[in-house]
Amino acid sequence: MKNFSILIFSLLLFSSCEFLFIEPTTENTPLSNFETLWKEVDEKYAFFTLKSIDWQDVYNQNLPRIKQDMTDEELFDVLSDMLFVLKDGHVNLSSAFDVSRNWTWYTHKPANFDFNIIERYYLGDDYRITGPLYNTVIDSVAYIYYASFGSVIDEDELDYLIKDFSYTKGLIFDIRGNGGGYLSNVDLLCKKFADKDRTVFLQQYKTGPGHNDFSDFFAFSVEADTAVNYRKPVVLLTNRQCYSAANDLANRFKNFEHVTIIGDTTGGGGGLPISFELPNGWIARFSTTQTFSPDGFNIEMGVPPHIAINFLQEDVLANRDTYIEFAILHIQSKHNNLLK
Repeated sequence: MKNFSILIFSLLLFSSCEFLFIEPTTENTPLSNFETLWKEVDEKYAFFTLKSIDWQDVYNQNLPRIKQDMTDEELFDVLSDMLFVLKDGHVNLSSAFDVSRNWTWYTHKPANFDFNIIERYYLGDDYRITGPLYNTVIDSVAYIYYASFGSVIDEDELDYLIKDFSYTKGLIFDIRGNGGGYLSNVDLLCKKFADKDRTVFLQQYKTGPGHNDFSDFFAFSVEADTAVNYRKPVVLLTNRQCYSAANDLANRFKNFEHVTIIGDTTGGGGGLPISFELPNGWIARFSTTQTFSPDGFNIEMGVPPHIAINFLQEDVLANRDTYIEFAILHIQSKHNNLLK
């Protein structure tokens, strides 16, 4: 089990993606699929203790629902309900007819984001699209919107932007609504905005079947790019829909002295997921690692901002983005203080 966990961790770390493994052939019955899923999650899921989940009780409640003659749809509903208890956006069950999910980490929170306002009243008609980065300058402050870490950032394009924005008073990096993607994009942004070489997060992974069987902490550091780097005041805008890789970026950026995170706590998603196949061919996915800030804060439930604000209704009615307006004033104040 320990060697298997080390293999999984290594593949996740160096490929920056999830790993699919297939269990030995098991009889394909509703009960065997239920038992297989429950056992795999029981032995490898990372957040039972953090979330105070009684997984045995979940088993006991759902086992009576399993019937030998149940349909695939009925079985899918039972397994989905079981996984829903984990309250984890990285947990899914995929079949040919549906994908289970729990998105309550953001659906019950204010959006604090309206791209229509940004596009019409801030980006305007002459903004640039540099790879996946929408960008412009607003009142001598650079603004970059990045919709998804699933869209790869080219280093040359990012270098161009950083050099081109060298004259600005500061930079707003907006990742609201960004549900995650490739960690390689996080690594690239981190080295381009790091104030210095420093540890940016800690991680541990499952090493055994016990709910608290974890490795020692692994410390991960960033080496600041000394050739192309933006070290003027930076504001990172976040909301509850910032998940997974976006959550990870917020955790790393929070360590940089010239960066201020403004907005809402991110959605979370601090574990790296693995996927495996059930006897009937359905694919289940769940988190097997835990990620922490350098001071030991578990980021699974989200990264709090330095300054927490919500949209003001009067701003929305006037087609203003409360976050951007606040960020511009914050950067201009920082810039003026640096001139004193």
